[in-house]
Amino acid sequence: MARVKQTVLNGNANGDQKHQNGTTVASVCKQETTDIQRWRLLDEAGRQTWHYLETDGEVKAWPQSTADRYFLGMHLVLPELAPPRTPLSSAQNALSFFSRLQLPPGNWACEYGGPMFLLPGMVIAWYVTQTPIPAPIAIEMKRYLFARQNPDDGGWGLHIEGESTAYGTTMTYVVLRLLGASEEDERMVKARGMLHQLGGAVMGPHWAKFWLAVLGVMEWEGVNPVPPELWLLPNWVPIAPWRWWIHMRMVFLPMSYIYSRRFVTPQTPLIRQIREEIYTQSHSSINFSSHRNSISPRDNYHPKSWILTIINWILVYIWNPFLRTNSIRKRAEDWSFNLIHREDENTDYANLAPVNAPMNLVACYVHDGPDSYSVKRHRERLPEFLWMKHEGMLVNGTNGVQTWDTSWLIQAVHEAGLAEDLKWKPMLTKALEFLEDQQIRENCREQDVCYRQQRKGAWAFSTKLQGYTVSDTTSEAMKAVMMLQQTSGYPKLVSDDRLHDAIDTILTMQNASGGFASYEPTRGSEYLEYLNAAEVFGRIMVEYDYPECSTAVVTALRLFSRHYPEYRKADISKALDGALKYIRNAQRKDGSWYGSWGICFTYAGMFALDSLASVGETHATSARVRKACDFFLGKQRDDGGWGESYRSCETATYVQRESQIVMTSWAVIALLVAEYPHREPIERAVRLIMKRQQGNGEWKQEGIEGVFNKSVMISYPNYKFIFPIKALGMFARKYGNPEIL
Repeated sequence: MARVKQTVLNGNANGDQKHQNGTTVASVCKQETTDIQRWRLLDEAGRQTWHYLETDGEVKAWPQSTADRYFLGMHLVLPELAPPRTPLSSAQNALSFFSRLQLPPGNWACEYGGPMFLLPGMVIAWYVTQTPIPAPIAIEMKRYLFARQNPDDGGWGLHIEGESTAYGTTMTYVVLRLLGASEEDERMVKARGMLHQLGGAVMGPHWAKFWLAVLGVMEWEGVNPVPPELWLLPNWVPIAPWRWWIHMRMVFLPMSYIYSRRFVTPQTPLIRQIREEIYTQSHSSINFSSHRNSISPRDNYHPKSWILTIINWILVYIWNPFLRTNSIRKRAEDWSFNLIHREDENTDYANLAPVNAPMNLVACYVHDGPDSYSVKRHRERLPEFLWMKHEGMLVNGTNGVQTWDTSWLIQAVHEAGLAEDLKWKPMLTKALEFLEDQQIRENCREQDVCYRQQRKGAWAFSTKLQGYTVSDTTSEAMKAVMMLQQTSGYPKLVSDDRLHDAIDTILTMQNASGGFASYEPTRGSEYLEYLNAAEVFGRIMVEYDYPECSTAVVTALRLFSRHYPEYRKADISKALDGALKYIRNAQRKDGSWYGSWGICFTYAGMFALDSLASVGETHATSARVRKACDFFLGKQRDDGGWGESYRSCETATYVQRESQIVMTSWAVIALLVAEYPHREPIERAVRLIMKRQQGNGEWKQEGIEGVFNKSVMISYPNYKFIFPIKALGMFARKYGNPEIL
């Protein structure tokens, strides 16, 4: 939040409070909103930060952009466009609007929210590390959290569309109190009633209990063990953490260090007060050790296995008191912190995501001290996760979706046949320049020591500074680059050698099954899920094969081989054979594929059919493709659209909801790539997409689109532009752009 002067809550005439631990928070009765016209988004080579301008002079010197106003839900003064009659004119209108949201470096930005457990970790980390919370942030965070409160029961869920849970309600209530909300506020009274109805904070899952212990409102005896000694295990051990999924091990790493140190922030009057609000009995009367395994049924998506329960008992009652020597403890803490330092170094303190980033800040505060460079740098980087919108300020699921969304927009315009249109060349050239700038050019230092995947030539989901290889982002970005660089009129910014680097990295990521996972090949057995201590998530312990990632790789390799037929020809052929075999085998009996990154069967089906089409498997030639088309058509709604609930992800069974523009576009793309021979159902869907378009070319936000770990939903707001543009353009190219409206 640097760059402009900030009002920091530090105990002033307006009644702001400074607590005994040095952290400052808003007073109880402060205003409920800031001046929305003073917010600005700064994008520095993809590094996105929101700034609140304090003076009229600053406001005048830095005018709000169209993108700023759109993100903040403000009125846009844009011309009404000619009503579209054809799919291509509808796509053009959409581009006319969406192009105005392109940021100076060439990328697109957006909210990447949905999970409700991200913001609390950030605020608690700030509080316990005595990091001042600027007044505009505190005010807008409160406003967002209250905007997302369940109006019926007063609680909060795991994500914005979920039912109230002990996790969501406990963490949000506590953080609202830290941000200055009064316990007497009627909304807080209602939330407290819901929390007590759920059994109080002792019924929260493991991650909630960890943060509550750090804050000092729960005793560490109530937290199941997180032993850093696991990092001392030899690599050959089947449960060694390097085998875990990257997000799980990067969370466990600082969590284990902090757990081992039993760090607790100094008590303040506010903390003592919160202690008496979040339980159904007085804090001093609770036997916390008896609640290590307590959890609300609403939160218990993945119940602890009996194996994990036994291991936890052994750690608590035998290992910790009798066998864990000081030398073992010190070795474990030293090595785990060494790995924390390497994560910080490899990402310039941006870190993988906003779950481990606040934990790393706390670990550095404990190990290096409050005035250390590491703490200072974490404080500077954490604002990159913040996002401001019309409801207030939230924490994004990563530091953005810059590379991912920009790659898809380029592809959508290209697939629509509009890349050669002079009107869109400046926009697309800027987007290409952004992708060129964001390619990762070197591997991590001593990558094997810190268990990192090869990354030279890859693209990260957000920015190159975040720096994590992702199989599908690398594939989609590479496709976007090749599409434009092979189109007349575009510069060749990414050299052949750099594309070769991308291929080299992608080929390291294939699993024995033939499929591709997300960040790295699968390193451990699915049996590791017996050690899943997170409770609220599924499929979190190891990497898995995904139809979406596998398809991204298949289509990228196919396109690359078309332009570079001799480079690693045999390796690419072998990789394609394996990936296609996996995709065919992953098809379910009803013709569908289960999606892990978008909701759900609609999303995965679009990808899978695209990969099969790339090798000539279409409705006319393949029984499996015909079966997939039948599945899609069986889910089409009476209005011509498709709508799939996030419950599909949780239950692994298709669950209907009202038609959604994004899902309808996915279905249209799926049927078109499959070369489904009958136009009528596809045209009905296209008509729905066009009817819902606004006069300025945009589509309004509908239901949530994304998912991870089966139970957590996450927003991809730019999908409502990208995929309709692609679907409309593909329909026009196939059917000659007929009048639909």
